[in-house]
Amino acid sequence: MAITMFPKITLFIATFIFYSTINQPSLVFGSDPDPLQDYCLPSPHTHLCKNSSSITVDDFVFSGIKHPGNFTNKFSGVPVSTTVFPALNTLGMSLVRADFQVGGINAPHYHPRATEVAYVLEGKLYSGFVDTGNKVFAKVIEKGEVMVFPRGVLHFQMNVGDSPATVLGSFDSQNPGSVKLPAALFGSDIDSELLEKAFGLKSKEISKLKKRFGIKKEE
Repeated sequence: MAITMFPKITLFIATFIFYSTINQPSLVFGSDPDPLQDYCLPSPHTHLCKNSSSITVDDFVFSGIKHPGNFTNKFSGVPVSTTVFPALNTLGMSLVRADFQVGGINAPHYHPRATEVAYVLEGKLYSGFVDTGNKVFAKVIEKGEVMVFPRGVLHFQMNVGDSPATVLGSFDSQNPGSVKLPAALFGSDIDSELLEKAFGLKSKEISKLKKRFGIKKEE
């Protein structure tokens, strides 16, 4: 019995794998695709890469994070993506400089397309993330320490020191995306009634939050 069944089982597995592969309408990748060339600086006039003869070493140097950006509520974030640094195109990475005045926070947010590694250049921060089981992994990290935030998980930072703090974040995607919860919830067009029920807040309280995060009070 075992001898006659073995070829049939083998044939079934091989057939399943074959049809599962060819019948997929598209492949889904969890990260940026591997580059097909050393580099690809986008051409301003076409969808192709610039000719290497027109590229210089200066194309591979970016100076825009030497200093903090503009502060809003004691926080400044300066992203370094292909928008401002085209040399990152196809290389599967990007950066961000984050500066915190005393008491400043980086509001809870997540990056849907990238894991982040945060390196503390200066200061002391309460830093952490929440996994899908609602378990919090958080502690105070200081200058010289690194923390990793897994792809797609909610994370946050707050300056708990008595001096400014600076963090350099690195992403494993040239386009990590960023969804900040306060703005996504109260700065969008989500129906107010839903938010009232979800958070147990009154209509006036929701209106105040929407006004704060960019949505005017609904009539």
